[in-house]
Amino acid sequence: MELDHIRNFCIIAHIDHGKTTLSDRLLAMTGTVSEREMEAQLLDSMDLERERGITIKSHPVTMHYKAKNGEVYELNLIDTPGHVDFTYEVSRSLSACEGAILIVDAAQGVEAQTVANYYLAVKKNLVIIPVINKIDLPHADINMAKRQIEDILVLSSDDAILASAKEGIGIEEILEAVIHRIPPPKPTGAPSLQALGYDSYFDTYKGVVTHVRVYNGILKPGMNARLLHSGKTVEIKEVGSFNPKPYQRRELKTGETGYFTANIKSPLDVKMGDTLTDPRNPSDEIPGFQEVNPMVYSGIYPINSGDFEHLKINLAKLQLNDPAFVYQVESSAALGFGFRCGFLGLLHMEIVQERLRREYEMAIIATYPSVVYHVKLTSGELIDVDNPILLPEPNFIQWIEEPVVKAFILCPNEYIGDMMALVQEKRGNIINTETLDSRRVMLSCLMPLNEILIDFHDRIKSTTRGYGSMDYEHSGYQRAPMVKLDVMVNGEPVDAFSCIVHRDKADSRGRALAAKLKEVIPSQQFAIPIQAAVGGKIVARETVRAYRKDVTAKCYGGDISRKRKLLEKQKEGKKRMKAFGSVNIPQEAFIEVLKA
Repeated sequence: MELDHIRNFCIIAHIDHGKTTLSDRLLAMTGTVSEREMEAQLLDSMDLERERGITIKSHPVTMHYKAKNGEVYELNLIDTPGHVDFTYEVSRSLSACEGAILIVDAAQGVEAQTVANYYLAVKKNLVIIPVINKIDLPHADINMAKRQIEDILVLSSDDAILASAKEGIGIEEILEAVIHRIPPPKPTGAPSLQALGYDSYFDTYKGVVTHVRVYNGILKPGMNARLLHSGKTVEIKEVGSFNPKPYQRRELKTGETGYFTANIKSPLDVKMGDTLTDPRNPSDEIPGFQEVNPMVYSGIYPINSGDFEHLKINLAKLQLNDPAFVYQVESSAALGFGFRCGFLGLLHMEIVQERLRREYEMAIIATYPSVVYHVKLTSGELIDVDNPILLPEPNFIQWIEEPVVKAFILCPNEYIGDMMALVQEKRGNIINTETLDSRRVMLSCLMPLNEILIDFHDRIKSTTRGYGSMDYEHSGYQRAPMVKLDVMVNGEPVDAFSCIVHRDKADSRGRALAAKLKEVIPSQQFAIPIQAAVGGKIVARETVRAYRKDVTAKCYGGDISRKRKLLEKQKEGKKRMKAFGSVNIPQEAFIEVLKA
């Protein structure tokens, strides 16, 4: 295909604004997928995506469209996720495009993630086509959506296309706008092949399959290419594109997107954002990719310790498909050998764990999520702590800094009081309140990251009846009186339940943990004390009652001293058993507590 007949673009929006439905319509309109093969959420290939109705992975597809001027164009589309935890997926996809379709829901208007994704696209200098979707809804307010596009995004609403992906309205106008408004790709002028690997996955038969955008030169089977980051030279075995299933091509030329396979067998040999070039006359690296830093850490352990090596192999395959996920080996006295894993957020953590269970059939258990703390020791040394077990004793610590995020919360006017109360409950400070229109406000606030980890997003949704949305960005560190909360069962600390909490919240968290453990630890022959402690101070206690055998059942009357003698004998036996006995906490107890 000639260079001026190629267009590379992606679809960006807030979660649930209709990106995937629009992608389905574009595939049907261009005849890329036949009516017989057409189904809803076609580009969402994972069962998990279909069940939850969200996009987790970016999906590329090549379409051929005959425009009104009679010319045939090659359109390379990438459908992207909308949730804040998958921003890294979006930024990688934007690197391979010249333009973006920005969808705004006609009923919901501009949401937090719409703004975040818009600024990502502006930073990459992409041409943006605003589309107001879902205009067929009875409560759609097109004028409100146009006003917000102008006021919040500072885009001209005259250029916005009115569409309904569900009803098929405005689809042709979108395709024509892609051809006329988005510029064709330009060669970079590099001396040889220059291609960007922006995504990849592991295929059992082909090895590593890398998604690629060719900026300069030609990529074809049989040629040698060098991966600049790893310095490895590989032989290209196969090239192709997606429609949306992969199909082979003779070559990929300048401006085209597709995939390649080579003699790469290990997932560790490929790095996302790597530049592919000719080893004899190498081109420069393509800029724009940055290392992503995990925000949330959690331990992942196999339930059966014999599955450790199997889990290690599967984590490497998963990291290839999701480079934002990082891991390293760790061990726990309670859970054995496992991995300390880093994620971009809580949904990201949940999705990774679910993918391990489904795609790789791993039986795993995850520990309580934590963030990275900066700890200044009395010796003057500054250390990073992402695991409560590694936190030194309080007498060795000068101060602890916790990570802070700047959160932007959009909500209807009537819920502003509830939102402010929620932010203050989570130890946040509201910096600014901005009225967006007659119906909605945006709160800007600084909050500790560990406070928004567990239920903050759910609380926003439930408090605002589903109308609230949130986006956040990392905003440095602040000092806070953080303490380590230990949980002891029968006097023995269980490191899997340890966590770092704010001093003011340690008592309530300790009581909640102890109460939950009391429910899930089965009774033994002796009473089991469950204690939550901060430093050496016990802040909460529960007791699992012992089984009681009725030793007085064989007494038929007589003096009370006969019964007392039997009960005393039993009491001595229990005391001895408690001294030598150890409590075996079942795996289900760990799972239940970590769920809670």
